Amino acid sequence: MALDTGTEALADLAEEHVDHRFKGLPPDAYGLTVAELAAQRRNLFTGGFTTPVLALSAERLAHNLALMETYSARHGLAFAPHGKTSMAPQLFHRQIEHGAWGITLAVPHQVRVARAFGIRRVFLANELVDAAALRWIAAEQDADPDFRLVCYVDSVRGAELMDAALEGAARPLDVVVELAAGEGARTGARTEAECAAVADAVTAARALRLVGVAGYEGEVPDADPERVRAYLRRLVALAAGFDEQGRFTGADEIVVSAGGSAWFDAVADVFADIPALSRPVLKLLRSGAYVSHDDGHYRELTPFNRVPEEGALEPAFRLWSQVVSRPSPEQAFTNAGKRDAAYDLHLPFAQVVRRDGGAERPATGVTVTGLSDQHAWLRTTAEADLEVGDWVGMGLSHPCTSFDKWQLIPVAEADGTVVEYIRTYF
Repeated sequence: MALDTGTEALADLAEEHVDHRFKGLPPDAYGLTVAELAAQRRNLFTGGFTTPVLALSAERLAHNLALMETYSARHGLAFAPHGKTSMAPQLFHRQIEHGAWGITLAVPHQVRVARAFGIRRVFLANELVDAAALRWIAAEQDADPDFRLVCYVDSVRGAELMDAALEGAARPLDVVVELAAGEGARTGARTEAECAAVADAVTAARALRLVGVAGYEGEVPDADPERVRAYLRRLVALAAGFDEQGRFTGADEIVVSAGGSAWFDAVADVFADIPALSRPVLKLLRSGAYVSHDDGHYRELTPFNRVPEEGALEPAFRLWSQVVSRPSPEQAFTNAGKRDAAYDLHLPFAQVVRRDGGAERPATGVTVTGLSDQHAWLRTTAEADLEVGDWVGMGLSHPCTSFDKWQLIPVAEADGTVVEYIRTYF
Protein backbone atom coordinates (compact mmCIF):
# COMPACT_ATOMS: atom_id res chain seq x y z
CA MET A 1 0.00 0.00 0.00
CA ALA A 2 1.52 3.31 -1.08
CA LEU A 3 2.20 6.09 1.40
CA ASP A 4 -0.25 8.41 -0.38
CA THR A 5 -2.98 5.84 0.30
CA GLY A 6 -1.99 5.95 3.94
CA THR A 7 -2.24 9.74 3.88
CA GLU A 8 -5.75 9.42 2.48
CA ALA A 9 -6.63 6.98 5.26
CA LEU A 10 -5.41 9.47 7.86
CA ALA A 11 -7.51 12.18 6.23
CA ASP A 12 -10.51 9.88 6.37
CA LEU A 13 -10.15 9.69 10.16
CA ALA A 14 -11.03 13.35 10.33
CA GLU A 15 -14.29 12.63 8.50
CA GLU A 16 -15.39 9.98 10.99
CA HIS A 17 -18.53 11.01 12.85
CA VAL A 18 -18.60 11.47 16.60
CA ASP A 19 -21.12 9.10 18.16
CA HIS A 20 -21.77 6.61 20.96
CA ARG A 21 -18.55 4.65 20.24
CA PHE A 22 -16.36 7.31 21.78
CA LYS A 23 -16.27 7.85 25.54
CA GLY A 24 -16.04 11.25 27.16
CA LEU A 25 -16.83 13.41 24.13
CA PRO A 26 -19.44 16.19 24.35
CA PRO A 27 -22.98 14.86 23.78
CA ASP A 28 -23.86 17.91 21.69
CA ALA A 29 -21.00 17.03 19.32
CA TYR A 30 -22.70 13.82 18.19
CA GLY A 31 -23.08 13.88 14.42
CA LEU A 32 -20.16 16.24 13.86
CA THR A 33 -17.10 14.92 12.12
CA VAL A 34 -13.91 14.67 14.12
CA ALA A 35 -12.49 17.50 12.00
CA GLU A 36 -15.48 19.72 12.75
CA LEU A 37 -15.19 19.04 16.48
CA ALA A 38 -11.44 19.69 16.44
CA ALA A 39 -12.00 22.97 14.59
CA GLN A 40 -14.20 24.18 17.46
CA ARG A 41 -11.17 24.00 19.80
CA ARG A 42 -13.36 23.25 22.77
CA ASN A 43 -11.99 23.39 26.28
CA LEU A 44 -11.64 20.05 27.98
CA PHE A 45 -13.09 21.42 31.22
CA THR A 46 -15.79 23.82 30.03
CA GLY A 47 -16.60 22.55 26.54
CA GLY A 48 -19.10 19.83 27.36
CA PHE A 49 -16.76 16.84 27.73
CA THR A 50 -18.18 14.22 30.08
CA THR A 51 -16.31 12.23 32.70
CA PRO A 52 -14.47 10.00 32.71
CA VAL A 53 -12.31 11.35 29.89
CA LEU A 54 -8.71 10.53 29.04
CA ALA A 55 -6.59 13.31 27.54
CA LEU A 56 -3.09 13.59 26.12
CA SER A 57 -0.97 16.70 26.64
CA ALA A 58 -0.14 18.30 23.28
CA GLU A 59 3.05 19.85 24.61
CA ARG A 60 4.33 16.72 26.32
CA LEU A 61 3.53 14.51 23.37
CA ALA A 62 5.55 16.82 21.11
CA HIS A 63 8.40 16.92 23.63
CA ASN A 64 8.65 13.12 23.88
CA LEU A 65 8.61 12.64 20.10
CA ALA A 66 11.41 15.18 19.67
CA LEU A 67 13.49 13.84 22.55
CA MET A 68 13.68 10.27 21.26
CA GLU A 69 14.39 11.51 17.74
CA THR A 70 17.37 13.43 19.11
CA TYR A 71 18.49 10.55 21.33
CA SER A 72 18.44 8.02 18.50
CA ALA A 73 20.33 10.30 16.15
CA ARG A 74 22.92 11.17 18.80
CA HIS A 75 23.68 7.48 19.36
CA GLY A 76 23.61 6.40 15.72
CA LEU A 77 20.53 4.22 16.18
CA ALA A 78 17.75 3.56 13.73
CA PHE A 79 14.40 3.69 15.53
CA ALA A 80 11.35 1.48 15.07
CA PRO A 81 9.15 2.34 18.07
CA HIS A 82 6.80 -0.40 19.18
CA GLY A 83 3.38 0.50 17.82
CA LYS A 84 1.49 -1.89 20.09
CA THR A 85 1.81 0.80 22.76
CA SER A 86 -0.64 3.18 21.11
CA MET A 87 -2.04 1.38 18.03
CA ALA A 88 -2.65 4.91 16.75
CA PRO A 89 -1.78 5.43 13.07
CA GLN A 90 -1.65 9.20 13.57
CA LEU A 91 1.13 8.66 16.11
CA PHE A 92 2.85 6.12 13.85
CA HIS A 93 3.14 8.80 11.17
CA ARG A 94 4.30 11.43 13.64
CA GLN A 95 6.98 9.02 14.86
CA ILE A 96 8.13 8.49 11.27
CA GLU A 97 8.10 12.25 10.69
CA HIS A 98 10.42 12.41 13.71
CA GLY A 99 12.94 10.15 12.02
CA ALA A 100 11.71 6.63 12.79
CA TRP A 101 12.90 3.93 10.36
CA GLY A 102 9.56 2.16 10.68
CA ILE A 103 7.19 0.74 13.26
CA THR A 104 7.61 -2.38 15.42
CA LEU A 105 4.52 -4.56 15.86
CA ALA A 106 3.71 -7.90 17.50
CA VAL A 107 0.82 -9.68 15.75
CA PRO A 108 -0.76 -9.81 12.27
CA HIS A 109 -3.76 -7.63 13.15
CA GLN A 110 -1.41 -4.81 14.08
CA VAL A 111 0.41 -5.16 10.76
CA ARG A 112 -2.92 -4.91 8.93
CA VAL A 113 -3.67 -1.65 10.75
CA ALA A 114 -0.25 -0.26 9.87
CA ARG A 115 -0.60 -1.25 6.23
CA ALA A 116 -4.08 0.28 6.03
CA PHE A 117 -2.41 3.58 6.92
CA GLY A 118 0.52 3.26 4.53
CA ILE A 119 3.34 2.20 6.87
CA ARG A 120 6.12 0.89 4.63
CA ARG A 121 8.54 -0.67 7.12
CA VAL A 122 7.47 -3.05 9.86
CA PHE A 123 9.60 -4.96 12.35
CA LEU A 124 7.53 -7.89 13.67
CA ALA A 125 8.93 -8.74 17.10
CA ASN A 126 7.48 -12.24 17.14
CA GLU A 127 7.87 -15.49 15.27
CA LEU A 128 4.93 -15.61 12.85
CA VAL A 129 3.71 -19.09 11.94
CA ASP A 130 0.09 -18.35 11.02
CA ALA A 131 -0.18 -19.50 7.40
CA ALA A 132 -3.05 -17.18 6.47
CA ALA A 133 -1.22 -14.15 7.87
CA LEU A 134 2.01 -15.13 6.14
CA ARG A 135 0.25 -15.46 2.80
CA TRP A 136 -1.30 -12.03 3.30
CA ILE A 137 2.11 -10.52 4.08
CA ALA A 138 3.58 -12.18 0.99
CA ALA A 139 0.80 -10.68 -1.12
CA GLU A 140 1.47 -7.24 0.39
CA GLN A 141 5.18 -7.54 -0.40
CA ASP A 142 4.50 -8.75 -3.93
CA ALA A 143 2.07 -5.90 -4.58
CA ASP A 144 4.22 -3.12 -3.06
CA PRO A 145 7.97 -3.11 -3.72
CA ASP A 146 8.38 -0.37 -1.08
CA PHE A 147 6.93 -2.54 1.71
CA ARG A 148 9.44 -4.35 3.90
CA LEU A 149 8.68 -6.58 6.87
CA VAL A 150 11.36 -8.10 9.08
CA CYS A 151 10.22 -10.95 11.32
CA TYR A 152 11.61 -12.92 14.25
CA VAL A 153 12.39 -16.62 13.92
CA ASP A 154 13.43 -18.63 16.98
CA SER A 155 12.95 -22.30 16.06
CA VAL A 156 13.65 -24.76 13.29
CA ARG A 157 9.99 -25.73 13.26
CA GLY A 158 9.01 -22.07 12.92
CA ALA A 159 11.31 -21.60 9.93
CA GLU A 160 9.84 -24.69 8.27
CA LEU A 161 6.25 -23.53 8.83
CA MET A 162 7.04 -20.06 7.51
CA ASP A 163 8.72 -21.47 4.42
CA ALA A 164 5.79 -23.77 3.67
CA ALA A 165 3.23 -20.99 4.02
CA LEU A 166 5.25 -18.65 1.79
CA GLU A 167 5.72 -21.11 -1.07
CA GLY A 168 5.38 -19.29 -4.37
CA ALA A 169 5.99 -15.80 -2.95
CA ALA A 170 7.84 -13.54 -5.35
CA ARG A 171 10.01 -12.02 -2.62
CA PRO A 172 11.61 -13.77 0.36
CA LEU A 173 10.61 -12.73 3.84
CA ASP A 174 13.42 -11.12 5.81
CA VAL A 175 13.97 -12.78 9.19
CA VAL A 176 16.20 -12.23 12.21
CA VAL A 177 17.12 -14.99 14.65
CA GLU A 178 15.91 -14.17 18.15
CA LEU A 179 18.34 -14.88 20.99
CA ALA A 180 16.52 -15.43 24.29
CA ALA A 181 17.47 -13.20 27.19
CA GLY A 182 18.21 -16.20 29.41
CA GLU A 183 16.73 -19.33 30.91
CA GLY A 184 13.17 -18.71 31.98
CA ALA A 185 12.91 -15.60 29.81
CA ARG A 186 10.21 -15.20 27.21
CA THR A 187 10.75 -16.23 23.57
CA GLY A 188 13.95 -16.85 21.62
CA ALA A 189 16.43 -19.64 21.06
CA ARG A 190 18.18 -20.24 24.38
CA THR A 191 21.75 -20.89 23.24
CA GLU A 192 24.06 -19.81 20.44
CA ALA A 193 24.07 -23.39 19.18
CA GLU A 194 20.28 -23.34 18.92
CA CYS A 195 20.48 -20.00 17.13
CA ALA A 196 22.88 -21.55 14.61
CA ALA A 197 20.46 -24.42 14.02
CA VAL A 198 17.66 -21.92 13.37
CA ALA A 199 19.92 -20.00 10.99
CA ASP A 200 20.67 -23.25 9.15
CA ALA A 201 16.94 -23.86 8.76
CA VAL A 202 16.48 -20.36 7.35
CA THR A 203 19.28 -20.95 4.86
CA ALA A 204 17.60 -24.17 3.75
CA ALA A 205 14.27 -22.38 3.26
CA ARG A 206 13.49 -21.03 -0.21
CA ALA A 207 11.14 -18.26 0.96
CA LEU A 208 13.20 -16.81 3.83
CA ARG A 209 16.25 -14.56 3.93
CA LEU A 210 18.43 -14.22 7.03
CA VAL A 211 19.23 -10.54 7.62
CA GLY A 212 20.26 -10.32 11.26
CA VAL A 213 19.68 -11.07 14.93
CA ALA A 214 17.44 -9.58 17.58
CA GLY A 215 16.34 -9.87 21.18
CA TYR A 216 14.63 -8.14 24.08
CA GLU A 217 16.83 -7.19 27.00
CA GLY A 218 13.79 -6.36 29.12
CA GLU A 219 13.41 -10.10 29.77
CA VAL A 220 16.89 -10.60 31.24
CA PRO A 221 16.33 -12.45 34.55
CA ASP A 222 17.12 -10.31 37.60
CA ALA A 223 18.01 -7.49 35.24
CA ASP A 224 20.65 -5.00 36.27
CA PRO A 225 23.08 -2.96 34.14
CA GLU A 226 25.77 -5.65 34.17
CA ARG A 227 23.44 -8.53 33.25
CA VAL A 228 21.67 -6.51 30.56
CA ARG A 229 24.93 -5.44 28.94
CA ALA A 230 26.25 -9.01 29.07
CA TYR A 231 23.18 -10.22 27.20
CA LEU A 232 23.46 -7.44 24.62
CA ARG A 233 27.14 -8.29 24.07
CA ARG A 234 26.07 -11.89 23.40
CA LEU A 235 23.63 -10.59 20.81
CA VAL A 236 26.33 -8.53 19.09
CA ALA A 237 28.74 -11.48 19.17
CA LEU A 238 26.08 -13.68 17.61
CA ALA A 239 25.70 -11.23 14.73
CA ALA A 240 29.46 -11.02 14.25
CA GLY A 241 29.81 -14.81 14.35
CA PHE A 242 27.02 -15.32 11.81
CA ASP A 243 28.66 -12.75 9.57
CA GLU A 244 32.06 -14.43 9.83
CA GLN A 245 30.38 -17.70 8.86
CA GLY A 246 28.92 -16.07 5.74
CA ARG A 247 25.29 -16.42 6.82
CA PHE A 248 24.21 -12.96 5.59
CA THR A 249 25.25 -13.33 1.95
CA GLY A 250 21.76 -12.46 0.69
CA ALA A 251 21.33 -9.39 2.87
CA ASP A 252 21.90 -5.78 1.85
CA GLU A 253 22.45 -4.82 5.49
CA ILE A 254 22.76 -6.66 8.79
CA VAL A 255 20.02 -5.94 11.32
CA VAL A 256 20.94 -5.99 15.02
CA SER A 257 17.91 -5.07 17.09
CA ALA A 258 16.98 -4.73 20.77
CA GLY A 259 15.61 -2.08 23.05
CA GLY A 260 12.51 -1.80 25.17
CA SER A 261 11.72 1.28 27.24
CA ALA A 262 13.72 0.41 30.37
CA TRP A 263 17.27 -0.25 29.07
CA PHE A 264 17.77 1.65 25.84
CA ASP A 265 20.80 3.39 27.34
CA ALA A 266 22.49 -0.01 27.64
CA VAL A 267 21.50 -0.78 24.05
CA ALA A 268 23.05 2.49 22.89
CA ASP A 269 26.28 1.78 24.79
CA VAL A 270 26.74 -1.80 23.58
CA PHE A 271 25.62 -1.15 20.01
CA ALA A 272 28.16 1.68 19.78
CA ASP A 273 30.83 -1.02 19.93
CA ILE A 274 29.46 -3.25 17.17
CA PRO A 275 32.52 -4.07 15.05
CA ALA A 276 32.73 -3.48 11.31
CA LEU A 277 30.91 -6.29 9.53
CA SER A 278 30.78 -7.34 5.89
CA ARG A 279 27.70 -5.20 5.29
CA PRO A 280 26.28 -2.00 6.77
CA VAL A 281 24.68 -2.58 10.18
CA LEU A 282 21.18 -1.37 10.96
CA LYS A 283 21.25 -0.80 14.73
CA LEU A 284 17.53 -0.90 15.40
CA LEU A 285 16.03 0.35 18.68
CA ARG A 286 12.38 -0.53 19.41
CA SER A 287 11.29 1.41 22.52
CA GLY A 288 7.59 2.33 22.38
CA ALA A 289 6.28 3.58 25.73
CA TYR A 290 8.15 6.89 25.39
CA VAL A 291 5.45 8.44 23.21
CA SER A 292 3.18 9.10 26.19
CA HIS A 293 5.53 7.98 28.98
CA ASP A 294 3.68 7.59 32.31
CA ASP A 295 3.47 8.53 35.98
CA GLY A 296 4.38 5.11 37.35
CA HIS A 297 6.19 2.14 35.87
CA TYR A 298 8.21 3.92 33.18
CA ARG A 299 8.77 7.02 35.28
CA GLU A 300 10.59 4.68 37.67
CA LEU A 301 12.44 2.66 35.01
CA THR A 302 13.27 5.15 32.26
CA PRO A 303 16.97 5.19 31.34
CA PHE A 304 16.86 8.98 31.50
CA ASN A 305 16.96 8.57 35.30
CA ARG A 306 20.46 7.14 34.78
CA VAL A 307 21.52 9.65 32.12
CA PRO A 308 19.71 12.89 33.09
CA GLU A 309 22.10 14.94 31.00
CA GLU A 310 20.40 13.45 27.90
CA GLY A 311 16.98 14.87 28.79
CA ALA A 312 13.79 13.61 30.39
CA LEU A 313 10.54 12.19 29.10
CA GLU A 314 7.29 13.76 30.33
CA PRO A 315 4.08 11.90 31.25
CA ALA A 316 1.47 12.94 28.71
CA PHE A 317 -1.66 11.12 29.94
CA ARG A 318 -4.18 12.40 32.43
CA LEU A 319 -7.46 10.69 33.24
CA TRP A 320 -10.20 13.02 34.47
CA SER A 321 -13.03 11.60 36.55
CA GLN A 322 -15.64 13.14 38.79
CA VAL A 323 -16.41 12.63 42.46
CA VAL A 324 -19.81 10.94 42.56
CA SER A 325 -19.89 9.89 46.21
CA ARG A 326 -18.36 11.23 49.44
CA PRO A 327 -19.77 8.85 52.05
CA SER A 328 -17.33 9.76 54.82
CA PRO A 329 -14.47 12.16 55.60
CA GLU A 330 -12.04 9.30 54.88
CA GLN A 331 -13.50 8.07 51.61
CA ALA A 332 -14.65 9.24 48.17
CA PHE A 333 -15.48 7.61 44.87
CA THR A 334 -15.05 8.88 41.32
CA ASN A 335 -16.64 7.53 38.16
CA ALA A 336 -13.55 6.02 36.49
CA GLY A 337 -12.59 2.41 36.98
CA LYS A 338 -11.02 -0.62 35.35
CA ARG A 339 -12.84 0.11 32.09
CA ASP A 340 -11.06 3.46 31.87
CA ALA A 341 -7.69 3.27 33.62
CA ALA A 342 -4.62 1.06 33.41
CA TYR A 343 -4.21 -0.95 36.60
CA ASP A 344 -1.98 -3.91 35.67
CA LEU A 345 1.21 -2.35 37.06
CA HIS A 346 0.06 0.44 39.40
CA LEU A 347 -3.20 2.04 40.38
CA PRO A 348 -3.80 5.58 39.07
CA PHE A 349 -2.26 8.49 40.97
CA ALA A 350 -4.51 11.35 42.12
CA GLN A 351 -2.68 14.51 41.06
CA VAL A 352 -4.95 17.55 40.79
CA VAL A 353 -8.50 18.66 41.53
CA ARG A 354 -10.80 21.11 39.70
CA ARG A 355 -14.02 22.54 41.09
CA ASP A 356 -16.75 24.19 39.02
CA GLY A 357 -14.43 24.76 36.06
CA GLY A 358 -11.93 26.60 38.23
CA ALA A 359 -8.16 26.37 38.43
CA GLU A 360 -6.26 23.18 39.18
CA ARG A 361 -4.95 22.59 42.67
CA PRO A 362 -2.92 19.71 44.05
CA ALA A 363 -4.88 16.63 45.15
CA THR A 364 -3.44 16.90 48.63
CA GLY A 365 -4.49 14.09 50.92
CA VAL A 366 -6.11 12.04 48.15
CA THR A 367 -4.91 8.51 47.31
CA VAL A 368 -6.38 5.95 44.91
CA THR A 369 -6.63 2.66 46.84
CA GLY A 370 -8.59 0.49 44.41
CA LEU A 371 -10.63 0.26 41.24
CA SER A 372 -14.00 -1.33 40.58
CA ASP A 373 -15.29 -1.66 37.03
CA GLN A 374 -16.59 1.92 37.00
CA HIS A 375 -15.37 3.48 40.26
CA ALA A 376 -12.08 4.62 41.71
CA TRP A 377 -11.80 4.18 45.48
CA LEU A 378 -10.17 7.20 47.11
CA ARG A 379 -8.78 7.46 50.61
CA THR A 380 -8.87 11.03 51.90
CA THR A 381 -7.14 12.62 54.87
CA ALA A 382 -8.11 15.74 56.80
CA GLU A 383 -6.07 17.79 54.31
CA ALA A 384 -8.25 16.73 51.38
CA ASP A 385 -10.64 19.38 50.12
CA LEU A 386 -12.90 17.20 48.00
CA GLU A 387 -16.61 17.48 47.23
CA VAL A 388 -19.12 15.63 45.11
CA GLY A 389 -18.87 17.09 41.60
CA ASP A 390 -15.14 17.86 41.74
CA TRP A 391 -13.00 16.70 38.82
CA VAL A 392 -9.95 14.65 39.85
CA GLY A 393 -7.04 14.44 37.39
CA MET A 394 -5.13 11.17 37.67
CA GLY A 395 -1.78 10.07 36.34
CA LEU A 396 -1.55 6.56 34.92
CA SER A 397 1.02 3.78 34.84
CA HIS A 398 1.74 1.65 31.75
CA PRO A 399 0.88 3.35 28.44
CA CYS A 400 0.10 0.07 26.66
CA THR A 401 -2.93 -0.61 28.85
CA SER A 402 -4.00 3.03 28.93
CA PHE A 403 -4.33 3.59 25.18
CA ASP A 404 -6.26 0.37 24.65
CA LYS A 405 -9.27 1.49 26.69
CA TRP A 406 -9.99 4.56 24.56
CA GLN A 407 -10.86 4.69 20.85
CA LEU A 408 -10.72 8.49 20.42
CA ILE A 409 -8.48 10.50 22.73
CA PRO A 410 -8.54 14.32 22.96
CA VAL A 411 -5.17 16.05 22.77
CA ALA A 412 -5.29 19.17 24.91
CA GLU A 413 -2.97 22.13 25.28
CA ALA A 414 -1.94 23.32 28.73
CA ASP A 415 -4.95 25.64 29.03
CA GLY A 416 -7.35 22.80 28.19
CA THR A 417 -7.91 23.68 24.53
CA VAL A 418 -8.46 20.44 22.59
CA VAL A 419 -6.59 20.68 19.29
CA GLU A 420 -6.90 17.16 17.87
CA TYR A 421 -8.16 13.65 18.53
CA ILE A 422 -6.11 10.44 18.37
CA ARG A 423 -7.85 7.33 17.01
CA THR A 424 -6.73 3.91 18.24
CA TYR A 425 -7.22 0.42 16.75
CA PHE A 426 -6.91 -2.42 19.27
